[in-house]
Amino acid sequence: MDVPRKSAKRLRRIRRGLYALAGLCVAAFISINVSRLKPAVPSVDRRAVVVGAVERGLMLRKVRGVGTLVSKEILWVPAEVKGRVRRILVEPGTVVQPDTVILELTDPSLELELFDAQSKLDSAMASLSAMRVSLEDQYLAKVASLARTEASYKESELRAEVEQKQYDKKLISELQLTLSKTRVAEQRRQLEIDKRRFEMFCKQTMPAQLAEQKASLRQAISFYELKKSQTEALRVLAGAEGILARVSEDDGIEPGQLVSAGTVVAKVTNTKSLKAQLKVQEAQARDIQIGQPAEIDTYHGVVPGKVSRIDPTVIQGHVTVDVSLEGPLPVGARPDLSVIGTIEIQRLDDVLYVGRPIYASQNGAVELFKVVDEGQFAVRTRVRFGRASVSTIEVTEGLDLGDEILLSDISRWDDVDRIRLK
Repeated sequence: MDVPRKSAKRLRRIRRGLYALAGLCVAAFISINVSRLKPAVPSVDRRAVVVGAVERGLMLRKVRGVGTLVSKEILWVPAEVKGRVRRILVEPGTVVQPDTVILELTDPSLELELFDAQSKLDSAMASLSAMRVSLEDQYLAKVASLARTEASYKESELRAEVEQKQYDKKLISELQLTLSKTRVAEQRRQLEIDKRRFEMFCKQTMPAQLAEQKASLRQAISFYELKKSQTEALRVLAGAEGILARVSEDDGIEPGQLVSAGTVVAKVTNTKSLKAQLKVQEAQARDIQIGQPAEIDTYHGVVPGKVSRIDPTVIQGHVTVDVSLEGPLPVGARPDLSVIGTIEIQRLDDVLYVGRPIYASQNGAVELFKVVDEGQFAVRTRVRFGRASVSTIEVTEGLDLGDEILLSDISRWDDVDRIRLK
């Protein structure tokens, strides 16, 4: 039999080793060349991004704020007296008139006080009537007394004249004539005293007593009217024409609730006189001034206006700005309607500007993608911006007239410097 040669086996092992070594060399060569290749340029659908072109001309600087329509004339409706809510007659959102009853309160102690005031008023009126009757009686008595005194005086005077004639004829003594003249003088003095007393009674005593009683009556009337008005105030009226609104979303009056005097239970807003109240970010509100033009978007139409008030305080990073409306309100405009306001703060002539990228800030520099190669690619470019508006921003460095940039969010391409636009 044949015996295999050892040299042939060794040759086959060497050949296999050479093949393996060659494969490793080829793999290493391919890996090195692949590592040297540049990564593929990412592509993006041109319709999925927003492109803006650099322009030159007039740029309007604007700031934007969100807010609501509020009434210029707001009537706060308080409860004038304390009481417990018996029933609510009008719900928020209802059109009311000045005499519309919003709710009714109840207070048994106030009703008792009204009854007591009525009793005191009746007593004061009766006392005044009795006083008038009494004074009238006294007046008549004094008139009668004065008449008697006057009659006695005239009688004494006539008697003295008669006795004077008798004395002249020596029919009576001088003593009797003297006594007669003395009675006349006495009656004259009595008549003068009675006249003075009658005059004092008519001009001082009677008016003073009537004035005192009338003062008591006026006090009783005032007390009664006070209690009556307080009782009537248990029926809370709107007090003005408009729309009834809650004081706030969290505060509400419920039946059975005890309400203190002075508690505001509702507010009435005038729907014919509205203004916009906007919340503007503190950083954007620095350039706002009273009188600047504005536009208020009510979602049913745009109304022109002007800035009428700027709140000096900053609340949660926002400044409250009031805009008076100067055009007709669209249908459906009402208090508390959400609006968006745009305020024009400056007009910049002959400047380079572009649509504002979402990541661009005023007076800042940022890297963005500029469209090149006839719109086929976009390359990363550093651009410096100047003054900013709501939707546009001034270009101070890095772009020229006619250049186009991507305004959309580019954060997903932070690791590349070039993208393809399909």
